[in-house]
Amino acid sequence: MMNRSASLLLSGLSAALLFFSCQKDAPKTRELPMPPVAPKDAKILKIHDHERTDNYFWLNERENPAVIEYLEAENAYTDTVMHHTEGLQETLYEEMVGRIPQADESAPYLSNGYYYYTRYVEGGEYPVFCRKKESLESQEQVLLDVNQMAEGFDYYQVVGLSVSPDNRMLAFGVDTLSRRKYTIQFKDLRTGKILDTQIPNTTGGSTWANDNQTIFFSQKDETLRPYKVFRYRLGDKPHNAALVWHEEDNTFLTYVYKTLSGKYIVIGSHSTLSSELKLIPADRPYAPMRVFHPREANHLYSIAHHEDHFFVLTNDQARNFRLMKVGEGNTYKGNWEEVIPHREDVLLEDIDVFKGYLVLSERKDGLNQLRIHSFEDGGDHYIDFGEETYMAYPSVNREYETDWLRYAYSSLTTPNSTYDYNMKSREKVLRKQDKVLGDFDPQRYEARRLYATAGDGTRVPISLVYRKGLKPNGKNPLLLYGYGSYGNSIDASFNSSRLSLLDRGFVYAIAHIRGGQEMGRAWYEDGKLLNKKNTFTDFIDCAEYLIAEKYTDREHIFAYGGSAGGLLIGAVVNMRPDLFKGAMAAVPFVDVITTMLDESIPLTTGEYDEWGNPNEKEYYDYILSYSPYDNVEAKDYPNMLVTTGLHDSQVQYWEPAKWVAKLRELKTDHNVLLLKTEMSAGHSGASGRFERYRTTALQFAFMLDLLGKGE
Repeated sequence: MMNRSASLLLSGLSAALLFFSCQKDAPKTRELPMPPVAPKDAKILKIHDHERTDNYFWLNERENPAVIEYLEAENAYTDTVMHHTEGLQETLYEEMVGRIPQADESAPYLSNGYYYYTRYVEGGEYPVFCRKKESLESQEQVLLDVNQMAEGFDYYQVVGLSVSPDNRMLAFGVDTLSRRKYTIQFKDLRTGKILDTQIPNTTGGSTWANDNQTIFFSQKDETLRPYKVFRYRLGDKPHNAALVWHEEDNTFLTYVYKTLSGKYIVIGSHSTLSSELKLIPADRPYAPMRVFHPREANHLYSIAHHEDHFFVLTNDQARNFRLMKVGEGNTYKGNWEEVIPHREDVLLEDIDVFKGYLVLSERKDGLNQLRIHSFEDGGDHYIDFGEETYMAYPSVNREYETDWLRYAYSSLTTPNSTYDYNMKSREKVLRKQDKVLGDFDPQRYEARRLYATAGDGTRVPISLVYRKGLKPNGKNPLLLYGYGSYGNSIDASFNSSRLSLLDRGFVYAIAHIRGGQEMGRAWYEDGKLLNKKNTFTDFIDCAEYLIAEKYTDREHIFAYGGSAGGLLIGAVVNMRPDLFKGAMAAVPFVDVITTMLDESIPLTTGEYDEWGNPNEKEYYDYILSYSPYDNVEAKDYPNMLVTTGLHDSQVQYWEPAKWVAKLRELKTDHNVLLLKTEMSAGHSGASGRFERYRTTALQFAFMLDLLGKGE
């Protein structure tokens, strides 16, 4: 494909120092090496009578040695440019991991007579999964020690632990490549032996029928879409697993779970705007499957079983969802009865159903609320959290007949906490709060909720945190984070690594921009499809508001986002490159138009309802107007750090690689542009408990160095 060796064009890394850093307020003028130059190999892409030239399309050849050589050259360049910050990076890394207890343990939860918990051992990168029978004073049984299992692997992840109803057999999923294609394995908990049986290409999760012999699982296709549900009987050959459901519509994915009541296996099909559920009795796993309610365009629903009926959460005639109820017999929509009506100012996000209680997860004014309804007396009440901005949600609840709700809570100043809440007496018991080692004191920090006004008059929430005593003098360094896609709300939660910035004078801010669901379903709809640009302009308006309020200025503000949030960063630096001192994009989705035209790439077909299908000209033109890669121009850009993983299954590595190559070709400034690729990791970075903080330390050092705060 390429007519000359990439190594000849990548030799700039060892060339003489070529140009000078002349950034305003840089710590000192220093020489930078010539960056790598990616070879250009023009590929013409044509659709709708429109042509695009992609000079770096060849970078999607994962097995091409020239691609690996280029990525490694970029890594070497990053290491060279950041070499003088190695001491700072190590200091930051030691600070971050030093706040985390080496030996730690989660709050145990009760499930079917056993208390389950996860612990970490001194020097271990991976979890140890354990349980104790009936009492926390009982002898510990180690289910899996992932530290031992991971020996000899660069990457290792265990997910989907599922114990049979008789407590004798464990199923779990393993990924050793970071492509999120898991192999299901089994362990006999009586003998401690891991069986030879392996089921590849799954989501990692599995659901046991009540016979203790049968599991249901989802398998992935070549695009990593979960598209088939199988039934497998322990002891059979894996290839003899029976196909239960094949989701042939490639805009849908499929999954399987069991109701908390233990009565039904539920097989789901889900797209961005539509869902369909099927039922199999958990006591009769070979019984015919029946449809709960057939799929309809623009109809999303979910269910929870309770006694002789189901609760149904639906957006039918209810943009913010409403709650319905229907008997077990005929579950079609015509039989649904309304329990909680639609509300314009409250998004009904989820429900948890216990024998005696209904727990509703609601969102109002951008904040989580947990509402408890008693079936016994019909009363309702809300749990009081007592902070201005926070995150709270139901945690692991495995017992159907209980008065206790397990929920998680944190805020920008409160470490992650696990509570048990008695839904009858309203007693609240803190079971665990993450320890932050060192001299951490939450009283040293202040969290606030502010509102910026977007160009169309919309009020956009901003959550921010900083050290008390910080003065709004217009010179404070500030990191502004945003996401704004898929209806994912970004809540104001705690992160101990962030203290390394706050204690150095940073303000940390979250822009709750449209595209999430912080302010209800309309907030999502106003930031997707042909409204997507609202996401980008909201972020820009939040940055300008923070500057106007003198929390920072253009020489001290940084932007950060990852994945679809990386798309945000890419679009924003194209639209307003003058607004930020620097920008960081992690695993960024920046080659939107090309990816969404390629149905072989994971996630593409399932996301037409999020971004639009560019095979239709209206969506093609709109996506093309903001796609970061396609809109790189010959102009000045801010300092930038881009990170990715070679095995990323969600945003392919070549998107950020191509983006950086094109930026290098066209940008007219002398600002720093760095690409760091984790060669043995994927979308979530390194698999170890602490190793991932190496990337965070690099990001923090990147900002601090640009501010002249290196150490």
